[in-house]
Order: sequence, then C-alpha cells, then structure tokens
Amino acid sequence: MATEASPKARARKWKDETRLGLVRRARRINRILAETYPDAHCELNFGTPFQLLVATVLSAQTTDMRVNLTTPALFAKYPTPEDLAAADPEDVEAILKPTGFFRAKTKSVMGLSAALRDRFDGEVPGRLEDLVKLPGVGRKTANVVLGNAFDVPGITVDTHFGRLARRFGWTAEDDPVKVEEEIGALIPRKDWTMLSHRLIWHGRRICHARRPACGACPLARLCPSFGEGPVDEETARKLVKPGPFS
Repeated sequence: MATEASPKARARKWKDETRLGLVRRARRINRILAETYPDAHCELNFGTPFQLLVATVLSAQTTDMRVNLTTPALFAKYPTPEDLAAADPEDVEAILKPTGFFRAKTKSVMGLSAALRDRFDGEVPGRLEDLVKLPGVGRKTANVVLGNAFDVPGITVDTHFGRLARRFGWTAEDDPVKVEEEIGALIPRKDWTMLSHRLIWHGRRICHARRPACGACPLARLCPSFGEGPVDEETARKLVKPGPFS
C-alpha cells in the first residue's frame, strides 16, 4: 500500500514531530500491528517457564524453528532443572549441536539449571532482578520469560525490535536497555509484551533488514523510513514472508 509522496518528502514530514505527535503515532502503529497480526505470539515452543527460559537462551544466533526442533529431545531427557544440572555435558552438547555455539549454550543452560536448583528450589523466579543473575540470562531473555510465562509486561529488544524502533523514529539508540526505556515511555505498560511480539513478527515478515517490503507495509503512511525498500506494491509483495517461523 505505497503512497504517492516521495520518500524524501515523507521523511521531512517527521522532522519537526512533537513529543505528543510521536506518542500518538507510536500508539497508532501499535494498534495497526495488532490488527495486522492478531495471532502474534512467542514462536518458541514451551510448556513451562523452565522450558521457555532454556529455549530462549538457546535461540541466540539461531532460528526459533531450529530451537523448536532441538528442545523436545532435550526436555524429554532432562525435564527439570535438577536433571539438566546433573547431566553429562557431552550428552547435552550432542543434543544442542544443531543450534550452534553448542558448548557455550551447554554451559549456560546447565549453569542456569544448577542456579535454579541451588538458589530457587528448582523454580524459575518471576522477577527480572533474579532472572538476570542466572548464567546466560540477560534482560532480553528475562523479559521474554516474564511476559510469556508470568504475564509480567516486558519489552523484548531483539534485533528485529531494535531495527524497527529506529526505523519508526521511536528511538535513535542502539543500546537495548536505552531502547527499552524509550519505547516503554511511548507505549502503555500493559501492551509491552504484545508490542514485542508484533514488532518481531513484522520484522520477520515485512520490515526486513536488507530489503523491507515498504510498498506492502500497512504502516507506510506512518513510517519515516518509508522508501528504504521497494515502494511499488507488486515488487514489495514478492518480499513478504508469510511465516510461520516457529
């Protein structure tokens, strides 16, 4: 749904945007994304907070699909933190090898399992300050777990979220913590988790890193970066990836 104005003319439109205008535009974008992706959700398969925590750690530098193909065997053999903490590292490495960086990931998931066993009675804590103290767990992973396993609102700043937030003109920051803070000031807290899913889905399907499908984007009229990708609708449609990615 390309527009008639040129990309340069459209970019000038946002140059003098007020703070109130930014907030209103950000919330309108969120509403449109909600309509576009009514089924948006975490694309990692999990049944318990522990499974989501491990799966999120494993998702670094690989796809959710690859993680979802790997975790069933892992959780079948090691269903609890106690089981995984006591595992033979070589056996865990053999299971995790397809996810890449499997030695480091083995160390992380076994380490966080031991920490859960020793410090939290084998239960995943529901507080950010506790989660980020676990081996291999940063704010991004903690917010994924909080939002999807505990219904505690959190903003997940992965590569897709950060890219789109900058393209939308919501932030100029690269640091994930600063991005999280700035977006959190634009969007109501109750929407943080779903906003994260929506931006990730949009980034995977339409707003790609190299060639965003601008001409097929439902946000074209609200995006200062319109024109970074093809603006012709027919050309743009060919770039859309419908998913699913799980």
